[in-house]
Amino acid sequence: MRVNQQRLRSDIESNAEFGAVPTDEGRGRTVLTGSEADRRAREFFCERLRDAGLSISIDEVGNIVGRWVPESADPDAAPVATGSHLDSVPEGGIFDGPLGVYAGLESIRAMQDAGVEPVRPVEVVNFTEEEGQRFDGGLIGSAVAVGEMTSDEALKIEDEDGIPLGDALADIGYRGEAQIDAAEWDSWIELHIEQSERLEDAGVPAGVVTSIVGLSRCSVEIIGEADHAGSTLMDDRSDALAAASEFVLDIEEATNERTEVSETAVGTIGKLDVSPNAPNVISGKVSLTVDIRDVEYDSIEYIIDEAQASLDRIEDERPVETTLTHPWDRHPVEMSDRCRDALHEAGSDAGLGTLDLHSGAGHDTMHVAEVTDAALLFAPSRDGISHNPREWTDWEDCADATRVLAGALATLATE
Repeated sequence: MRVNQQRLRSDIESNAEFGAVPTDEGRGRTVLTGSEADRRAREFFCERLRDAGLSISIDEVGNIVGRWVPESADPDAAPVATGSHLDSVPEGGIFDGPLGVYAGLESIRAMQDAGVEPVRPVEVVNFTEEEGQRFDGGLIGSAVAVGEMTSDEALKIEDEDGIPLGDALADIGYRGEAQIDAAEWDSWIELHIEQSERLEDAGVPAGVVTSIVGLSRCSVEIIGEADHAGSTLMDDRSDALAAASEFVLDIEEATNERTEVSETAVGTIGKLDVSPNAPNVISGKVSLTVDIRDVEYDSIEYIIDEAQASLDRIEDERPVETTLTHPWDRHPVEMSDRCRDALHEAGSDAGLGTLDLHSGAGHDTMHVAEVTDAALLFAPSRDGISHNPREWTDWEDCADATRVLAGALATLATE
């Protein structure tokens, strides 16, 4: 099979025009679910599906599925599926998500051009609200597709203005009626940019993911007392931000300790809300979020335990009150050996090297892998930059990773 690099590039560059943002360097886009940019991106994708002879279905939460059923295939057989997402973070790059969607379509076109005769249908999917930038949580479309969330629950999720997801999808014409059940797929493979530097450093064009990290989020609240910055003596202060600073460093220390056991363990505090957040007022309250990830769930449990121990110590040593809740938790997900073998074999057949590696980011595949055989394939990211207009994957690397994807899909679809 021959992947048409120019055709793939044209699709991705055309998609980049939807929600394009001005930038001094690189190419940026903002495509929030239910926005005008999202509508245009979806319409263009559907046009390209029709051009390739695929039928289209749209489910209740806006997931789009293009379906190819050649004469050689049993239309009732479990399909092989691929895809990703078209939404973005604010001022994100042009490859995160769209590469997987359009590489899936290009894989089908490459099979058509080569006269491959699958025995089962092949589908390419655009999942709704992967990034979670407008409707909080992320991975909403795939959560519904695997039954982790009902359509009704998803459609009621509101943005900051109180607009439900269902209304936003209806406004752009993409609240459908079909039912997508990922458990009915024979297998699934998602191609995504790596968002790290391992493939670039190794000079390898494709990474075959072994597992997706577990991810836990802890919400922490530290309550002190707001007071005057000039007239309150240091010994009389109940400074919530000073206490929070100790906690941040304790999480860093605990995570560094855990990397001696599992080098892939990471812990991050990237969001703090400080109240009243005034230059001449002692902080009375800090709310923050701890993001903990690793391929070993023991690491996540260890860091959570250390977080609670840190807060207990801070309460003993400072006049503050603390709480820790654990609202979001996902275990690590292993990828299917069957799908991974198909990717490695496709790389070998195409004369392209492949590298085993883990994924430190969550993707729709972490949901799909719970209900069917699934794999995640990475293409190199220049300098590891992502969620940024400077995000870049060379067009040749896009095409090479798509060649690996196409080969694996062809293998799975003809088994």
